[in-house]
Amino acid sequence: MQWRERAVKWLWLGLACAMLAACASPRRTPAPVEDRMGVRQGVPATEAPRAAAALPGAENAGKPGYYTVRPGDTLLRIALESGQNWRDIARWNNLDNPNVIEVGQVLRVAPPAGAVAAAPAASAPVAAASAPPPAVASSGPAHGTTSAAAPSSAPANPPPSSAGPDDEIPWGWPTTGAATVLAGFDEQKNKGVDIAGRAGDPVLAAADGRVVYAGAGLRGYGNLIILKHNNTYLTAYAHNQALLVKEDQTVRKGQKIAEMGSTDTDRVKLHFEIRRQGKPVDPTRYLPPR
Repeated sequence: MQWRERAVKWLWLGLACAMLAACASPRRTPAPVEDRMGVRQGVPATEAPRAAAALPGAENAGKPGYYTVRPGDTLLRIALESGQNWRDIARWNNLDNPNVIEVGQVLRVAPPAGAVAAAPAASAPVAAASAPPPAVASSGPAHGTTSAAAPSSAPANPPPSSAGPDDEIPWGWPTTGAATVLAGFDEQKNKGVDIAGRAGDPVLAAADGRVVYAGAGLRGYGNLIILKHNNTYLTAYAHNQALLVKEDQTVRKGQKIAEMGSTDTDRVKLHFEIRRQGKPVDPTRYLPPR
């Protein structure tokens, strides 16, 4: 019996040693798992190296007649600041989608040699104001909603002439009546003049011109109309409650183009700007006395 007890003890002792040896052995680490696309799981795709493509027009940065897009820019604002039609800028830069521009992209904002501005279309009954080009830099949001334009009773007119010295434009006030000025021109704080009125009061073209924008795509201006009078001057009419003209329509001095309102502002008023080569100037220096 003793030899049997000894055999059992040795058996249990051997089993215990085997178990201890198994616990002390190092664990095997599984091989990295790869998906079918060849990217190891758990590693973000953004960590994969990629070549940075040069932004369009980068070779023209800093040259006269070119503009480098900054955060918050839209094609419409760039056009206003450069005194151009946004459609012309889109065409000069071969923009397939004028709603997409990138920070750092360099745009031509002066016409190429031999280029001409888009020809104005003949005036026709107005349907809805064309959609704004809320081209954003990077991922900036589009602003505003285009308001429908009312029918225009003005007769069709031939395109206005841009011949003659720029300063010979016969300017007129964009409103009727006494034209009480609520806020005067300030190059930093107010790039035009604010004129008091009542909702629905007529807004008039300050000179012959062509509509290069009618919509609500520029923050801070509400329902906006921009007229181009020649290669030097633009005028802007902001905060309207109704737009009565459409893009590419030609208008005459004194023609009703909108109705005064309070869109994107705190009270009924007309914000009126004159821009010379894109730079805002004091309208009261150009308008006749009242």
